[in-house]
Amino acid sequence: MTLEEFFRDNPRAALAFSGGTDSAFLLWAAARYGAQVRAYFVKTAFQPAFELRDAERLARELSMPLTVVEADILAVPGAAENGPERCYHCKRALFTRLTEAARADGFSLLIDGTNASDDAGDRPGMRALRELSVRSPLRECGLTKEEVRSLSREAGLFTWDKPAYACLATRIPTGTRISRETLEAVEQAEDALSALGFSDFRVRVFGGAARIQLTGEQMNRAWERREEILQTLRLLFPAVLLDLEPRQPSR
Repeated sequence: MTLEEFFRDNPRAALAFSGGTDSAFLLWAAARYGAQVRAYFVKTAFQPAFELRDAERLARELSMPLTVVEADILAVPGAAENGPERCYHCKRALFTRLTEAARADGFSLLIDGTNASDDAGDRPGMRALRELSVRSPLRECGLTKEEVRSLSREAGLFTWDKPAYACLATRIPTGTRISRETLEAVEQAEDALSALGFSDFRVRVFGGAARIQLTGEQMNRAWERREEILQTLRLLFPAVLLDLEPRQPSR
């Protein structure tokens, strides 16, 4: 099956839209093949502000409708507690909310950007999507992450080389309760590192400190700019650590 065939068979759908590479390409394909698709971005404390900005920018560039749905994710049972099944509770709640919003707008089908490279085994988040009958056109059409990036580049989408991004909750160790204050500190720290020119990194919470994970080629630059990094991040965390294990690039 091709995406053209998918949208021919399913001409009306709601898209769970994150602003990332996969859902961005899926929205472009919907526009390309004349499908009536509305993008829905769910705004929570787990999503950084730049993701919404990217989603809004792409929707404007494609002249596709975008609805922002807000959700209090920290009030979802099992989410703030941050146990092993956090992702399941989160996905189940958010996609239920998206399904309700889509149905209110007359859409009976909800799709997402899961691609053929994503491991769809028994991961908690994937299990929630299956339970809610969310379809994944990229996966159904056999499109891998690298193929999506290549096709996105050909289509002129600014998201073609955007690093993969996991929600802010993943920065906090499993079993440590998640607070809004900690999420805000992590987001501000990552914004600060981005402003210093770093990319494709993570700021994780480690015993109350900020543990920075960088790709190998950025290690020397971090050492050279350590005073700037410390000056900024010490306003947010009592200690700042650099993980000497290089982070693998997110593709």
